[in-house]
Amino acid sequence: MDDDELERLLRNERYPRSGKYSARWMVDNSMGPNPVWQAEALSELMALETGMRVLDMGCGTALSSVFLAKEFDVEVWATDLWVKPEENWRRVIEADVKDQVHPIHAEAHALPFAEDFFDAVVSIGAYHYFGTDDLYLGYFSRFVKPGGQIGIVLPGSTEEPERLPPPHLEAFWKWDFCAWHSPAWWQQHWEKTGMVTVEVADRLPHGWQDWLQWNEVCDEDGGTPGREEALMLRADGGRTLGLTRVIARRNN
Repeated sequence: MDDDELERLLRNERYPRSGKYSARWMVDNSMGPNPVWQAEALSELMALETGMRVLDMGCGTALSSVFLAKEFDVEVWATDLWVKPEENWRRVIEADVKDQVHPIHAEAHALPFAEDFFDAVVSIGAYHYFGTDDLYLGYFSRFVKPGGQIGIVLPGSTEEPERLPPPHLEAFWKWDFCAWHSPAWWQQHWEKTGMVTVEVADRLPHGWQDWLQWNEVCDEDGGTPGREEALMLRADGGRTLGLTRVIARRNN
């Protein structure tokens, strides 16, 4: 697929800031649902200001980190376990944000940062891999200043299903989808700790359509149309699956 066609197919009026970035850049560095769109959706409801220190936990290929640095003039610690920091550093240099984005290799339970160091913490498409543990938020929230915000966007469900897998998704279900929870589940999961106050817990508007659009275009560009995840999203039609957004503020 040529770049002009890719730009056309990935045009999405819900994400005007993201529209300034190359569709080819996003697709060639993709890991899961579009992280740039998700970062924009999160940033709409977070108070990001020039000069803030931001932790981007589970940043993948650091596209979200680049976006946040460019759009909000913040300094970002792009932290991931699976992607080598030298690979992210190359993308950071190419994006001309080498003074703002710092690639870090770290496991989510062994973060090399001082407590209270960050003004805000985000995690896009990754928090469910490590954050469903009842005790994790107590650890994770230490790294943001009291009063600072924690924001996540991740795959989720509309409500907690009565059974897993939901019958209409049985053909597509993978065992680790059990970590895809509803906004209400995440709100209760965080607030029961007393560590944070949840300000937003919602289902990202049109999130499942955006996720499907992204997957279908990536599949077509890769020469493998009709892959399983896109088929699952189309079969579900937004009944169960979507993107969950949660924003909280650390209590003093």
